[in-house]
Amino acid sequence: MHCPFCRHPDSRVVDSRTTDDGTSIRRRRQCPDCSRRFTTVETASLMVIKRSGVTEPFSRTKVISGVRKACQGRPVTEDALAKLGQRVEEAVRATGSAELTTHDVGLAILGPLQELDLVAYLRFASVYKAFDTLEDFETAIAELRVPRPHPVECEPGGTPPVPVPASAAD
Repeated sequence: MHCPFCRHPDSRVVDSRTTDDGTSIRRRRQCPDCSRRFTTVETASLMVIKRSGVTEPFSRTKVISGVRKACQGRPVTEDALAKLGQRVEEAVRATGSAELTTHDVGLAILGPLQELDLVAYLRFASVYKAFDTLEDFETAIAELRVPRPHPVECEPGGTPPVPVPASAAD
């Protein structure tokens, strides 16, 4: 790391800390030549391999803009889109892989988008999954109509809550 003050080609790390969200490392450095200190922030690069074979950096902005098209005319706020973009980025980073395909990114989008807006989900899925026929839409809609069980929230000790009879709750 070059010193930003004297351009010395080396520096010494004095302190390292992860950022609050855990996605990057903040390093405090000192130049051995001029003794001045400076801070660097390091993040792991996440690359996306496109269908054409071209590799480019992951872009949360591109995820949001693609989902925004599917949400056009739907009651979805910009804040909700930003949160979806963050969830998708967290999901793809959690895979631990430095490179992933556009297919992987698309899969990471489908879950949060389904929770956000079902019509937007169908629009996005129809392009992403390349629906060719009316039956493709019917199958996707039938899957959405199947009730999914809600996850049971656990007590702080890790055990599911015990149902209390109505008479005992009074």
